[in-house]
Amino acid sequence: MMKRGWQTCAVMLACACPAWASPQERPDAALIKRTVEHFVARETAGLPGRVAYTVAPLDPQFNLPVCRSVEAFLPAGGRLWGSTSVGVRCTSPTPWTMYLTTDVHIWAGVVHMARAVPQNQPVTENDLIVQQADLTQLPAGVVTEMRHATGKTLVTTLGAGQPLRSDLLRAPAVVQQGQPVKLVVHGRGFTVSGEGRALTAATDGQLVQVRVQSGHVVSGLARTGATVEVRQ
Repeated sequence: MMKRGWQTCAVMLACACPAWASPQERPDAALIKRTVEHFVARETAGLPGRVAYTVAPLDPQFNLPVCRSVEAFLPAGGRLWGSTSVGVRCTSPTPWTMYLTTDVHIWAGVVHMARAVPQNQPVTENDLIVQQADLTQLPAGVVTEMRHATGKTLVTTLGAGQPLRSDLLRAPAVVQQGQPVKLVVHGRGFTVSGEGRALTAATDGQLVQVRVQSGHVVSGLARTGATVEVRQ
């Protein structure tokens, strides 16, 4: 974990207080910090990879009214991801709220380019390598498993060492424009098949238009094996 210097906590009193607590009565700084740490550990338990976090220590000069119990919470719109803030509040006997700066890092295997691959080139396992990286420092949509990338083509040229994102990959077309296709029509209690010609290219599961022998155009889902499924 990264070490951080002393940071001043933002304190917001929920009501006017008649007097500050004495040093013997004021909330324990270690307890407040542990409360935040336990909260972060619990809330990030289901995240992928290895979670590492650092909670900034309280200013040694902090002075708050006495509190019988404290609880941690995530502010509205907050997220335990990267540099964030975790709230701590007291409800009795004197309400108060404070915020502690917290750094959350998620280390996991991320697919990177092992070598440069040009645009429109199919990606193979030899083009890829998995390296540990901090997900909170990377763009959304990074690929974490090679199987989600192999066989697809790149929409742009990528150099060696670059992390791979899902939006940079395009699935291969299973139906080509102008290709003869098998048309399979599924209805309630029946299935019929016929032939047609694809008017556009499409990937598996993508909508494609097909002109049948009668000249009519129907739409269906492209499937492997030059097949188009139509459901009625």
